[in-house]
Amino acid sequence: MSAKILVIDDETQIRRMLRIALKSEGYDISEAENGEQGLSSILRLQPDLVVLDLGLPDMDGQTLLRELRSWSSVPVIVLSVRNSDREKVQLLDAGAQDYVTKPFSIEEFLARVRANLRDHIKQQSAQILDDGYLYIDLGKRLVKTDNNPVNLTPKEYAVLSKLAKVPNCVITQTQLLQEIWGPTHQEDSHYLRIIVSHLRQKLGEDPAEPKYIKTEAGVGYRLIFASY
Repeated sequence: MSAKILVIDDETQIRRMLRIALKSEGYDISEAENGEQGLSSILRLQPDLVVLDLGLPDMDGQTLLRELRSWSSVPVIVLSVRNSDREKVQLLDAGAQDYVTKPFSIEEFLARVRANLRDHIKQQSAQILDDGYLYIDLGKRLVKTDNNPVNLTPKEYAVLSKLAKVPNCVITQTQLLQEIWGPTHQEDSHYLRIIVSHLRQKLGEDPAEPKYIKTEAGVGYRLIFASY
């Protein structure tokens, strides 16, 4: 499956140039022309990489990056005409993975995209999550709580494994329904609520204050793992 890349930039020519270059490398490209549209697209599309321009018409790129880092660890490459070392350090400290100054070499940009995607794929390929109570081995399809095996139905395991592959990141209801139940069930959110309720029960969660599977109201779910 092709890596999904979202380009957030208000300059039509820049978006067009990046779209042509990235598509030529086989990537699946989406675009947003302002910050609000960009954040909405990240939630909806769950891209593998975000290319972010700082000079957006409705919000500064740093503001968007801070908001994004509160609920997602998707890698971000910043594009900007600003080239001060201080600003680069601020953005990297705020959670950007890379910084490219305009104008830039498209060959160098594509190399940075490849490098960041490799790092992201490595991070996602971690097979085992273990915090001393909850143990999830994605390679062996094994789940334990307090060292006792947890018996899950195929749908329950499918939902938990989707969340476990990207710990602490939100996965939308639409994405879970589409990928697990199929494209004709995107509106059947009650299926997902039932499965999540059963999962919480089997993991020993307090339904009023779940520790692991958190609901992001109107958006989706995330699996909380403090060690990630």
